[in-house]
Amino acid sequence: MRFASLGSGSRGNATLVAWDSGALLVDCGFSIRETVARLARLAMTPDQLTAILVTHEHSDHIKGVAPLARRYQLPVYMTPGTYHARDLGELPDLRLIHGYTSFALEGLRVTPVAVPHDAREPAQFVFDYQERRLGLLTDLGSITPHVEACYQDCDAMILESNHDPVMLASGEYPPALKRRVGGPWGHLSNQQAAGFLERMDCARLRHLVMAHISEKNNSVELARSVLGPVTAQVQKVTYACQERGFGWLSVL
Repeated sequence: MRFASLGSGSRGNATLVAWDSGALLVDCGFSIRETVARLARLAMTPDQLTAILVTHEHSDHIKGVAPLARRYQLPVYMTPGTYHARDLGELPDLRLIHGYTSFALEGLRVTPVAVPHDAREPAQFVFDYQERRLGLLTDLGSITPHVEACYQDCDAMILESNHDPVMLASGEYPPALKRRVGGPWGHLSNQQAAGFLERMDCARLRHLVMAHISEKNNSVELARSVLGPVTAQVQKVTYACQERGFGWLSVL
């Protein structure tokens, strides 16, 4: 199993998960043209995709989902709440995820995880393939006991480190948006991400990607200063960016 990102941040998100018999695009917050160009950077084309998986209905995650699915006749997996939250038009093959029930996709086990975020029925995901586990965990405002339980024993993880609280508080966002981003249904701060990692058993963790880093309320340098002390035992730590995401990483 391997994974990569087309881009990570408030201007668009998309994550690739590939395994021996398939490839999954998690979210698509870009136009078709931009998605095709970003896939090409990773030596992929849309017709190589098995399906699209959607975390929630915010535009930076769902903008390109329906157009891409229609053009390339791709199945789309999402919760009923996510589907009903937006008018996506006709989808060629809609597969609703009920009750956060796990499912198999060409040999890959996909486990949806309920998270606290200001969307209708948001989900993050854990992927299991041949005794290897990849956790995708962004777009949540707080870490619940349920989340901690679901993300144990990961070999690789993509984890949100969205904002620095001081930058957010003193930044240009209006007060309501500051409260949303920094609240329990918003996005994880550097400190929250670090606390989560401190509480986790990271013995198996070989790849850690810090993602959804705000361009206005955070920086890689600030995130690294907070997360560095708690990630020393991780073999490889990567900081995803908005423009290029990150390249292929293998879960061996």
